[in-house]
Amino acid sequence: MGIEIERKFLVASDAWRSAVTESRHIAQGYLVGVRALRDGTARASVRVRICGEQAWLNVKSVELGIARAEYEVPLPLADAQAMLGTLCDGVLEKTRHHVTVDGWLFEVDEFHGDNRGLIVAEIELPAADASFPHPAWLGAEVSRLARYYNVNLLEHPFASWSAKEREGSDVEPAQRGTP
Repeated sequence: MGIEIERKFLVASDAWRSAVTESRHIAQGYLVGVRALRDGTARASVRVRICGEQAWLNVKSVELGIARAEYEVPLPLADAQAMLGTLCDGVLEKTRHHVTVDGWLFEVDEFHGDNRGLIVAEIELPAADASFPHPAWLGAEVSRLARYYNVNLLEHPFASWSAKEREGSDVEPAQRGTP
């Protein structure tokens, strides 16, 4: 079974921008989305993702937290485009920026459309308790907050969040990133 161990953070400043080594546009939609997950009729989200000329189908288990089952299967680009256009309830778009800090890759996602203004940084880890750098631009950890999961951003986009949700002031102190 494929397990993804990933931690997600808000960004505290734009200082990461000067360290970007690559940026790519991503479009994704969900074949099994948030409503089915919420009502208990699905145990995994299923998404179609296009990044440049590459496309794939991704299946991710529904647990909240930093470790979740994940599988990816390559798709022909034309099939993925057709699925996004006909089978998905919406398309989430973002630019993914790669930022390397002390040999660790942070993927900084800058969202577009109704999620414009939301920027999160993710890091994949070899183990849940792995140490990793905490650059000054890395803000509060939101790994366990469902509203930051991409599957939820289509139904409850950043533009509709309350001021409290937008500033992350409802993040518990124990969830804030610490070095």
